[in-house]
Amino acid sequence: MSTVTSSTRATTSTRSPTSGASWRALVALLILSSIPLVSGGLRLVEIAGGPELLPANPRIAESPSPLVLHVFGAALYAVLGALQFSARLRRRRPGWHRRSGRIAAVAGLVVAGSGIWMTLFYSGAPGGVLLWMVRLLVSSLTAAFIILGFTAIRHRQVHAHRAWMIRAYALAVAAGTQAFTEGIGEAVLGVNDLSKALSLSTAWVINAAAAEWAIRRRPSRNSRRTRTGLTVSP
Repeated sequence: MSTVTSSTRATTSTRSPTSGASWRALVALLILSSIPLVSGGLRLVEIAGGPELLPANPRIAESPSPLVLHVFGAALYAVLGALQFSARLRRRRPGWHRRSGRIAAVAGLVVAGSGIWMTLFYSGAPGGVLLWMVRLLVSSLTAAFIILGFTAIRHRQVHAHRAWMIRAYALAVAAGTQAFTEGIGEAVLGVNDLSKALSLSTAWVINAAAAEWAIRRRPSRNSRRTRTGLTVSP
């Protein structure tokens, strides 16, 4: 009887910090994602005929549809994608996790596809050839990671599914990180194509590195013992 009680207490004590960390990460992801979504929303207001709130962009004015898809897809992917990382939601509502995950995957593919389209057909974008190549690579990798993640879960490969989806999400929400790296790049290198290319690319590298850390980090010793049933009372 004491063994069962001790195990239950150990489980309770190790779940709470993990749940708290999960929710803190969720809030941080939503805040980071909100930064580019605000500017995207302002651009949609302009496209809808509202006042000009951002610097004029003739490329968008000529062909606004890809940007509209990109912004709406990004908003859906940012929110639903962040919620996929909540361990509590996955445990308590697995059905919701699967359904919302499918919607998030489609939204992510819309983000990646519209990003590729804008890279290829929005000519004269700042950043030069270097940023053009990086954007094309990042959008292609995002789409590939989502497809690999979906394929993995279809084959019941949960760990691989988690890894690929984390990588895709990290690349897709790098626009929030770019709000900081671009400002630093302009302060150090000035306002030019090279500065923009390097500062935006740095944000993708930072997010990719953070994703790999999240994928590879090990659970604490106490939580491993609890899950395997090794924490018992004498």
